[in-house]
Amino acid sequence: MIIDSFNRVHDYLRISLTDNCNLRCFYCMPEEEYDFTPASRLMQADEIATLANIFSANGVNKIRLTGGEPLVRKDAAKIILSLSRLPVELTMTTNGARLHEFTDVLEEAGVRSLNISLDTLQADKFMLITRRNLFHQVKSNIDLLIRKGIRVKVNVVVMKDLNDSEINDFVAWTKHTPVHVRFIEFMPFSGNRWTSNKVLSFGEILQSISTEYDYLPLKGGAHDTAKGFIVPGHAGTFSVISTMTSPFCDTCNRMRLTADGKLKNCLFSKGETDLLTALRNGEDVLPLIQQNILSKAKALGGQFSGLEDVKVAALENRSMITIGG
Repeated sequence: MIIDSFNRVHDYLRISLTDNCNLRCFYCMPEEEYDFTPASRLMQADEIATLANIFSANGVNKIRLTGGEPLVRKDAAKIILSLSRLPVELTMTTNGARLHEFTDVLEEAGVRSLNISLDTLQADKFMLITRRNLFHQVKSNIDLLIRKGIRVKVNVVVMKDLNDSEINDFVAWTKHTPVHVRFIEFMPFSGNRWTSNKVLSFGEILQSISTEYDYLPLKGGAHDTAKGFIVPGHAGTFSVISTMTSPFCDTCNRMRLTADGKLKNCLFSKGETDLLTALRNGEDVLPLIQQNILSKAKALGGQFSGLEDVKVAALENRSMITIGG
């Protein structure tokens, strides 16, 4: 098992396949003309498989593929099928734009649940946020997956004066559609122009929903990051990921492997451990993994304690796209 100094067992690994993306969401990517990591510095398919095997052999039972956008990699299908042979639950976070090209691969790999990022239900606002005209393709792919019986969680980063007026539109979507909407508090990363007055808090999100809906809490799992709810009679559910106002660090079981092979023990961690170079040099990477997790801070990478404590200029981190969603 991989355990930190607070006795938290880490059995969930998120692997970023690339920092490239076919969208340009401003809160994720610092600028339009972004310099992506050269292919030679990215983990290759066999290297991803080797590292995933090491993590699996040491207790990891869930792997999530992320990006950037994982499905823009030319060998994405090969990687998905390779990792599906491990004794883990395999899933993915994607922007959904290319999912129609991968449904057969996902079914062959036994992927039964996907997270899809979609911050608006309005085509013009989607263009504003992502700088790409792909709303109808993404929405169509969500419908396609639901028809195929794949569980769809929709990740919505909520920002004041941008998409907060759509919260109840998303809840309305759950009435007849078994979609699981997850409202995410806006988080600070390098280059994403974060300010506290753009954050809509957990309490404010629920208050907005309560103006139109009565809802009931759902029982959560031991390591859930989302606090779940259901409107009685609705086919789907909604939840809130309250990283900024009500963190869930005490039960964290997550590790992140960036596309260039660096291990981060927290989304907000300052430090990272270079597993890829060690692997290419023929070194044993397990001690590096264990030491990295042992150095994990109690909460939020040790950089802040909550919404009112964030000093943006002092944060040491990557942009979201280079960490992996």
